[in-house]
Amino acid sequence: MSLVVSGDGFGDIWKELRALTLNSQKRMESILSGLCGTSTEDPLPVWVHGSVGHCFNQLTLNVIPHVILAVVSACFLGTPRSRSEVPHKSGWRCRIAASFILAGLFLADTIPATISQQELGPVYLEVLANGTATLTWLTHGLALLMLCRSIHGSTRGPAILALLTLLPLPSFIITLMWYYQSGIAWSPAHPAASSRFAILCLQLTSLLVYGIGYLFPAAGRQVFLSINSSWQHDQLISEPEISVPDQQRTAEDGESWLSRFFYVWMNPLMKRGYEGKLNQPQDVCVLPRLLQAARVCDHFYSCWQKKAAPRQAEEETVSLTSPILAGGDGSSSALDSLHRARETVRLFSVLHTAFGLRFYSLGLLKLAGNLLSFSGPLLLNLLVNFMESRQEPLRNGVLYALGLFAGSFLGALLRSQFSHEMNKVTLMVRATVISAIYRKALRVGSTSLARFTVGEIVNFMSTDTSRLVNFYLVFHEVWSMPFQFAITLYLLYQQVGVAFLGGLALTLLLVPINKVIANCIMMNNKEMLKHKDTRVKLMTEFLCGIRVIKFYAWEKHFSARINACRAKELQRLRAIKYLDAVCVYLWAALPVVVSIAIFITYVLLGHELTATKVFTALALVGMLILPLNSFPWVLNAALEAKVSLDRIQRFLDLVDQDLEAYYALDNPSGTAAAIEMQGAAFLWTPAEEESTSQPLSTGTLQLYIESLSVRKGMLLGVVGKVGSGKSSLLAAITGELIKQGGRVYVCDLEQGFGLATQEPWIQFTTVRENILFGREYDARLYKEVVEACALSEDLNILPAGDQTEVGENGVTLSGGQKARIALARAVYQEKELYLLDDPLAAVDADVANHLMQKCILGVLKNKTRILCTHRTEFLEKADALLLLDNGRIVKRGTPADILPLVEAFPKFKDMDKKQKAPDEQGQEEVRETEAEESTQTNHLILKEEEKKEGAVAFQVYKAYWLAVGSCMACSILFSLLLMQASRNISDWWLSYWISSISQTANTSVMVCSASSPSPELLLFSIGGLVSPIQALDTSPVPSNGSQDVNFYLIVYGSIAGANSLFTILRAFLFAYGTFHAATVIHDRLLQRALKATVTFFDTTPTGRILNRFSSDLYCVDDSLPFILNIFLFNMYELLGMLVIITYGLPWIALVLLPLAALYFSIQRYYRRTSRELKRLCSITLSPIYTHFSETLSGLSSIRAMRATQRFELENQALLEQNQHCLFASKTAVQWLDIRLQMIGVTVITAIAGIAIIQHQKQLGNPGLVGLALSYALSITNLLSGLISNFTQTETMMVSVERTEEYTTEIPTEPQDKLVQVAADWPSQGLVEFHQVVLAYRAGLPNALDGVTFTVYPGEKVGIVGRTGSGKSTLFLALFRMLELKSGRILLDGIESQLVGLEELRSRLAIIPQDPFLFSGSIRENLDPQGKRTDAELQEVLEQCHLRDAVTQLGGLYGELGEKGKNLSVGQRQLMCLARALLTQAKVLCIDEATASVDQKTDQLLQQTIRQRFADTTVLTIAHRLNTILDSDRVLVMQAGRVAELDSPSRLSQRDGSLFQHLLRSGQQ
Repeated sequence: MSLVVSGDGFGDIWKELRALTLNSQKRMESILSGLCGTSTEDPLPVWVHGSVGHCFNQLTLNVIPHVILAVVSACFLGTPRSRSEVPHKSGWRCRIAASFILAGLFLADTIPATISQQELGPVYLEVLANGTATLTWLTHGLALLMLCRSIHGSTRGPAILALLTLLPLPSFIITLMWYYQSGIAWSPAHPAASSRFAILCLQLTSLLVYGIGYLFPAAGRQVFLSINSSWQHDQLISEPEISVPDQQRTAEDGESWLSRFFYVWMNPLMKRGYEGKLNQPQDVCVLPRLLQAARVCDHFYSCWQKKAAPRQAEEETVSLTSPILAGGDGSSSALDSLHRARETVRLFSVLHTAFGLRFYSLGLLKLAGNLLSFSGPLLLNLLVNFMESRQEPLRNGVLYALGLFAGSFLGALLRSQFSHEMNKVTLMVRATVISAIYRKALRVGSTSLARFTVGEIVNFMSTDTSRLVNFYLVFHEVWSMPFQFAITLYLLYQQVGVAFLGGLALTLLLVPINKVIANCIMMNNKEMLKHKDTRVKLMTEFLCGIRVIKFYAWEKHFSARINACRAKELQRLRAIKYLDAVCVYLWAALPVVVSIAIFITYVLLGHELTATKVFTALALVGMLILPLNSFPWVLNAALEAKVSLDRIQRFLDLVDQDLEAYYALDNPSGTAAAIEMQGAAFLWTPAEEESTSQPLSTGTLQLYIESLSVRKGMLLGVVGKVGSGKSSLLAAITGELIKQGGRVYVCDLEQGFGLATQEPWIQFTTVRENILFGREYDARLYKEVVEACALSEDLNILPAGDQTEVGENGVTLSGGQKARIALARAVYQEKELYLLDDPLAAVDADVANHLMQKCILGVLKNKTRILCTHRTEFLEKADALLLLDNGRIVKRGTPADILPLVEAFPKFKDMDKKQKAPDEQGQEEVRETEAEESTQTNHLILKEEEKKEGAVAFQVYKAYWLAVGSCMACSILFSLLLMQASRNISDWWLSYWISSISQTANTSVMVCSASSPSPELLLFSIGGLVSPIQALDTSPVPSNGSQDVNFYLIVYGSIAGANSLFTILRAFLFAYGTFHAATVIHDRLLQRALKATVTFFDTTPTGRILNRFSSDLYCVDDSLPFILNIFLFNMYELLGMLVIITYGLPWIALVLLPLAALYFSIQRYYRRTSRELKRLCSITLSPIYTHFSETLSGLSSIRAMRATQRFELENQALLEQNQHCLFASKTAVQWLDIRLQMIGVTVITAIAGIAIIQHQKQLGNPGLVGLALSYALSITNLLSGLISNFTQTETMMVSVERTEEYTTEIPTEPQDKLVQVAADWPSQGLVEFHQVVLAYRAGLPNALDGVTFTVYPGEKVGIVGRTGSGKSTLFLALFRMLELKSGRILLDGIESQLVGLEELRSRLAIIPQDPFLFSGSIRENLDPQGKRTDAELQEVLEQCHLRDAVTQLGGLYGELGEKGKNLSVGQRQLMCLARALLTQAKVLCIDEATASVDQKTDQLLQQTIRQRFADTTVLTIAHRLNTILDSDRVLVMQAGRVAELDSPSRLSQRDGSLFQHLLRSGQQ
């Protein structure tokens, strides 16, 4: 059997190669004989005169062991010093001394050796042996010195070093025996020999001392661990903020080279993961110093500054900005000053400067790894050649086998190190980009930031950053492709001459087609991201306003809006999936089409086809496709990265707050003023934008301050109607607006302001942390502040006092509590200048009075205070008042001058005061009942995010299978089976073709045996690049008749055609199946979220729910299908390979079975840890996003109080925590990979061994052996790929698990509807409560305890009561936000429990406490269902005094920003009132509807409500007493029960009544 290949050029090259090999072999033999002084026939005799040959002893038993010892010792030279004192044992001193003495002795031994000239052996041999030994022991001594000072100093050090010192011992003993036998040891006739013998004895003694030193007792393991932990502690703390628990070890730092190559340092972590002890981020190793966020970011920012420096040089050098933004200490002045020039700095160029050198130099590692991977096929060629020719000696075969081992071993090490170092670079890039986005958000002006929604900015941090990081991973593929391509084309030319151009033309034709497809994919991707942003933004709004949405029964409307966005997103996703499928098909079909094109061209040129030509050309074409194959993926990743880079760059290009340009450095008038403004004009949006963008109400509200001077220590009150510019004035003082002209001077600017915003910003932490806001705890000051802000009672009520954790945005606190905590935070900062934006709006009269006396006029009496408020009765003690209207100061004067202009009924000022009292308690209570009660049992209301333990449950796979559809899933698997089978059959057919032709040919002419096909088939393997060399042997080609060739070609073509058909079938089926799954999973998740109970939203942070809808869904849409596709393909490929290999080489089963067991145990060990690490990564990622969202919502407070630097450090700490989980997760993959590669090396070596044995015994069919060998070479990569892809699939399934958890486990509201009500129900408006008992959650005390009362149709009832009395709980019960424990609520005689939820809520109207608006048109906000005409809406807006504001925004179809940010808080409340006016409901509930509205507007509104709802039942939780004094009856609540219910006049006259007490407390 034989295979013949023409291709004369290659035959010549091959002959030259063989000749070179023989020449070099002869040269080597002559060098050896010269060195040893022996004959060239036997240059290295093992046995001479009855003992071991001296040359063999010196070279093999002396030089080689010393070289090994030197190499291993050198690995430990880089061990870093321990910073703590390590107790040095005398054993170490012995060993170090012995090592240096040995080095000296070997050096001394060269002197007699050169003098004695050939007496004991040739001089050069002795110099070589002694020189090597001297260097070895020097290196070893230095290594011991390093180890002794490192953390190993308390142990005996690595055992391998001690063992290797024993390797040269046999050589010493053999030499000693030789002296003994020859008798010249102490002979006076041989002085040189005697002295050498003495030196030998000293060497042996030193070695003995070394051994004794090693056996000295070392410190116990515990001591070692304690030193280790203290060393890690020293090593790590570069940032004081990031503390490290003792048990955490620093990853990688201080490890030896061996440990780094094989990731031995990961073993303790892997073990912990396997034992299930990785439960929190603290269980993972700390990041190596190189990767610590603080260091990486500092390096990045210094590079940024260098880039920004040229631009800055032109600008002023004085930087006031720095200390202001840095937080007062000016420490980051260098970093901050660079932000002004930021628009000229490109992120890409900074990344290039910061990490470029490190990143590009990794290319050398990749190159070396790639070249070594080619050594496998080359050496396999030589091995096969050895098997064919019977002439070559056995040692050549063994050498080839050893070469295979060495090549694959080194290649594996280099590839692994390349991946590991790449991971490090990507982690650095990720840390810097996230940090840069966060830092930018802290520094950019509010007006610029308004261009982006919170959802978009969070997306920059998640999706866009990960795409940018992906580009780094594929970059090095770019240059390795042309390299492979060129080599293959040359080999193809050698085979078929110019005919290859036919195929090449076709291949290149596909590149533009591919480019078009890639462009389509990119375009769709861009659009898909836009829709994803919109969907996440909508989802954020939905979650923020969930209570109000449920009150209004708008779930369907929001669901429709979110689904519409999702549908657009899915439309793009479907396009991307199908385009991907086309790509996959084109590349799979290409080899067949190209090879047929080549053969046709070849025949047309007049040549005759032979089987060999067909075979080799096919293999080469298959290889040609490889570099082209990855082209679209690389291109795609690069394009995606470009899109994301541009998006991030657009954000980074926003203009920063330029405080030095904003503020005047010196006081214009020279007086001792705290604030001075002269001729200052301000805008909310930049002037150039206003013309292009939709005009905004706040944008068009120009604030113009002709002249304003606030002297130090005064209290300035600011009054004016809703939307007059009060909050804008405060924003102008803090630098949040755009200044168009004029001068603004603020005294002690660096110190910042004490700011209490109109909408209190509360952090997701404990009450105490909220108040301290990063300052040291000072017990005396803290107590004073808490007392002044009337928080003492509240803290007593809360279950854990001031250690009670408040929900996101303070969700578990009432409005009043939030306002007072925000005020307390400002007061505790002890600033000189206080800006208070209506802190009294949300509290009742008692509390407001207390805040005014004890806080604003008490603790803050010596500070400068600017107070904006509608509660004019508290402004009588102000030093001066400003009256604002339409963004201008209308009048300035004393309270006596200004107040009469503002108050609605100045004559009844006292009455007004009196009337205010109880109502504001309303706000207090609003959520307070809920707050205190929901937190009584557990003060940490935030439930820790659950981390499922163990493997991903079978249920999760089942859920995904069902989402794909059982029938579809089976079809996908079957098409995969057909595809793989047809592929393996085509390979087998080629092998059969060659064998059958070889059998018919005349064997005497042939040089090659039938195993020659193997190298060609190698080309189907991953690394098989240069393999065809052996096949291109030059032997005469006997014509086999073109008929045979035609027959084989037709069969081959048919199989290939079938394969192509199955490929396209599989690609499209898979695309459709996974797309269907993505649709189903989102729909189920959204439906469940819409039906979830209010309690669920209160106890779950928005970030966590959003994570399910953004990151996890992106994974289900995109990442999971991608990796699952590869995994399934790999699995089928592996099955096909195993069948073919065991068929061709049955002996291999002996090796494969034990290895399979080993594979199984390693992957199981790894998968457990990997799973836990992935889950830790997910859990540590959520806080980064939550913290970021929180920062964005509290930006003005953070900046005003100069806390930006602290927030940046907090972000860095959270990022660090996430990065170290991510680093451990990525390194675990490398830990697995290197172990699998080593098993692969064993497989390859075993195959080579079996092949040699078969060659010696002349067993087996060489054709099949060749096929098996070619497959076996790539099986390693396949097996390691299979496990990592399976693990990745499993970790991606965690996203399905997380969505499934919400889809099945979150509590939902009852959806049953037991009774059908009339269309106009409730037509009368009769409300009856019968013995209603309700608790917020099981185990909590009752919030309503046996409440019974009746409200008659058309009656107006005011509801009052102290904080926590259960006022707002009545509304929650009425709207069935919470289910009753017992009792009944009847509406027009029908029990509310029996009516469907949507029907019930849509028939009642409510004006909620929190004005909730969503982005969209004004029309959509007023009437989401679109039931009303424009005229009706205009009329309602007129009645709510919103006509002007709406006209400024562009009428009914003008856009409202996110959360309605284009309107002031008061205007937002009026919008909510307008909604209520539109409803025809017979029952209206008002929950402090006018808290942020001035009195005049309030007066008019009350009138409107009275007129419009004359025949409607109205329940009002009182805010201002004048709103309920004219109501029919007043309901007084106390401790969850009805205390009093009667008309206001009767109750106020009844002595000792609670209502009377409330009235009086308001008059004080």
